[in-house]
Amino acid sequence: MHVEAVRGIQAKIGINEQHLQCGTHPPIDKATAERLLIAGEKPTPIRHNCSGKHTGMLALAKLRGLPLDTYLDTEHPVQKDILAAFSEMCQIAPEKVGIGIDGCSAPNFAVPLYNAALGFARLVDPRDLPEKRAKACKTITAAMMAHPEMVSGFGRFDTRLMQVGRGKLVVKVGAEGYQAVGIMPNLTEASSKGVGIALKISDGDTTEKVRSAVMLEILRQFGILNKSELEELAEFGPKNPILNWRKITVGESRPIFELDR
Repeated sequence: MHVEAVRGIQAKIGINEQHLQCGTHPPIDKATAERLLIAGEKPTPIRHNCSGKHTGMLALAKLRGLPLDTYLDTEHPVQKDILAAFSEMCQIAPEKVGIGIDGCSAPNFAVPLYNAALGFARLVDPRDLPEKRAKACKTITAAMMAHPEMVSGFGRFDTRLMQVGRGKLVVKVGAEGYQAVGIMPNLTEASSKGVGIALKISDGDTTEKVRSAVMLEILRQFGILNKSELEELAEFGPKNPILNWRKITVGESRPIFELDR
């Protein structure tokens, strides 16, 4: 599904998979990875989980008549535009954004969690942004909530939380224990405005169980998810059983914090 969507975008803009510079890795979806292995098919760049993002970068370069072979260079106009938009949304000066290179070879950004959360708050509630930017934010959030399976994948936390949230929030996971959520306006007691939440689990959370449990507990305390919605998401927490190698439950992990109101 994701691959066909990316191929469709590439066909519209007149490029192909050979233009992607994201590299390759086995599909994150277990069933897809197993199917390719059985078929003897090796993963190609279009199956990289960042192939859609890279296709978007190439689309902007193609639209503006810019070079395609250097679209990942930090000095490329596309990357400069991305940094400018990011810094504006997160209200942090571009020179204060730490710049590294992602696993997909694209520039990536390091900012305080406060600014990352602020960016998500403004994404879901762009009332103070210029009209063109606000319209873009509304298009993005509407698309994410209407098609959450395109954001992550069937059964994954991002997708399930948006499905159960039913128009209340947008969700995006990141690498190394990162998780962000934007809550639509007029849904929390904290503010009538949209609310952004960003967290990072310091050990990287390779199982992806901790970040989802912490985020669910935050949303529970915020009153964003009711009892039945939390039950729908119980496989992700906030309480998770700890099993030994014989699959015997020997304990549980659970958040123990209280939000400072």
